Amino acid sequence: MDTLPMPLEALAATHGDVEEFRITAPAEVKRLLEMFCSAGMTLNFNAPGGVAVTALLLVVDSAHGLLGFQVQAADAAHLQALINGGQAVVVGFLDNIKLQFDADGLALMRDAGTNALRCDFPRGLWRFQRRNAFRVRPLVRASPLAVLRHPAIADMRLSLRVLDLSIGGCALHLPDDVPPLAPGVQINDVQLRLDGDNNISVNLRLQHVTAIDPQARGSMLGCELVRPSRDAERALQLYIDQTQKRRRLMVLD
Repeated sequence: MDTLPMPLEALAATHGDVEEFRITAPAEVKRLLEMFCSAGMTLNFNAPGGVAVTALLLVVDSAHGLLGFQVQAADAAHLQALINGGQAVVVGFLDNIKLQFDADGLALMRDAGTNALRCDFPRGLWRFQRRNAFRVRPLVRASPLAVLRHPAIADMRLSLRVLDLSIGGCALHLPDDVPPLAPGVQINDVQLRLDGDNNISVNLRLQHVTAIDPQARGSMLGCELVRPSRDAERALQLYIDQTQKRRRLMVLD
């Protein structure tokens, strides 16, 4: 999934020198971070074990060497796991560019009932072109479903709303009254009920679990499609193309 850090060791093994992807000029690092502030774009803190927390970057203070973030609706367990992990990689997007950096000196602060994170000003950023797979958010009136068995509770069947979808993966909404799923688990025989004409069977691997807006009452499951069949890929591409066209027509109307 896009919100996961780029695996630098694997990239080095296939690409060779990865320094071309690194930005170290302090002025350029500061400029890009300030763009996140001004645009109000969320960033994702990724820690070992699949722990993920979403936050807004509010403070870029190069003079004092720190960044300040406002946490977005993360529960106490996610935050504590993030801090206990001792290391985290922050990932965000500016247009089609994926940026990531290490969050050194990470600390949690609580002020007036809100949660905030602080980390050291990064010495550099990694910059990557975002993957080409087009991702769509389903139309509200025709939201697809993922029907599956809970991987830890065999007799529990779930119908989860699909939040977004691409050829390579999808995001599912897990209500807060459903037992949690562990990152890394593979979920087999998932039925993606896209619409009346496109219903496909796929296997998913849960990459990360992220707390989302409190009104949504639940978590977002970021899933990777595991070796989808050609028929499944064609059906997904057709659905993505049709959804994109419908959105364009809605704009024209």
